[in-house]
Amino acid sequence: MKSNLVVVAAVVTVLGLSLGSSARAGTIKCRMRYSMNGWSVFYASATGEGTVTCDNGQTAAVTLRATGGGLTAGKVNIVDGIGNISGVTDIDQVFGKYASAEANAGAGDAAAAQVVTKGPVSIALSGTGQGMNLGWSFGAFVVERAHKKKSK
Repeated sequence: MKSNLVVVAAVVTVLGLSLGSSARAGTIKCRMRYSMNGWSVFYASATGEGTVTCDNGQTAAVTLRATGGGLTAGKVNIVDGIGNISGVTDIDQVFGKYASAEANAGAGDAAAAQVVTKGPVSIALSGTGQGMNLGWSFGAFVVERAHKKKSK
C-alpha cells in the first residue's frame, strides 16, 4: 500500500506542476474532497459526492458521476479523494462534463490518480480505497452542484 501511495503522490505532483504552469491571470485555486464507488464490466459506472472549496471563499457541495467504456472489469470504493482544480476564475466553472481516460490494475488496498479536463479547466484526482480492477477505459467525469433535498 505504501508503494502505491508513493507512486500516486509522484504522479499527482508531476501533473500538478504541469497544470500549474498554464495558469491564467486571475485564476483561483480550488480543491475537491470526495468519495466514489462503482463497478465495471466493459462499461464503467461510478457515483459519488464531495465538497469543492476555493481560496476566494466560495464552496459548494457536489455530486459526481463517471461513465465510460473499454476493456475493463472490477469494483472500486474510493474514500478520502482529493481533486486539485486549476484553470478557473469562479467556482461555477468547475461544474460540467470532463473528458477522462484511465488505465488501472489492482486488488485489495488501492490507490488511484487521474486527470480529467474540460477546456482550460483540469482536475487532478487522487484517492485511496478498496477494490479490484483491471483494464482501461475512456469516458466522462461529471461534476454537478448538489441539489438540496426538499422537506415535506
